[in-house]
Amino acid sequence: MMANNAYIKLVPSSNKESITTDEVKELFQYYKETTSKTGDQVDWKYNEPAFPYEIKETHEGKNKWFYLHSNNDRYNTILLGIDQEIIRDEDGSERQQSYIQLTLPETATFGDKGKANEFSRYLAKKLQGELHLFNGRIMYFYPRK
Repeated sequence: MMANNAYIKLVPSSNKESITTDEVKELFQYYKETTSKTGDQVDWKYNEPAFPYEIKETHEGKNKWFYLHSNNDRYNTILLGIDQEIIRDEDGSERQQSYIQLTLPETATFGDKGKANEFSRYLAKKLQGELHLFNGRIMYFYPRK
């Protein structure tokens, strides 16, 4: 499998205009807590299957990117980074737009792709962003006019 990317773009009507890696990690912490509570309700240890990764960060990636690594044989790695791009609006004006990039490296498994799709939808919904999926389709999670 070739490296593949999905993007969550923080558009003007999103909850936030910019985001940090720490804020993305906090969203994953919240995800883990809620899935753990779901597991408690149905009397099943759901937190491990729901989030089979450890959040890891390298020194050179500090505040720019981090990765999710799993020792489970069905999962491997998902990379997450934040950046900004210049967008030209319909009226010709330019603005900076933040985005979160999810990357599946060549070593990623089909399990990673499924989890990356799940996490990208979760993050896009929480941030009310515009999700550009791995397959090129776009999902809108923000109020549209």
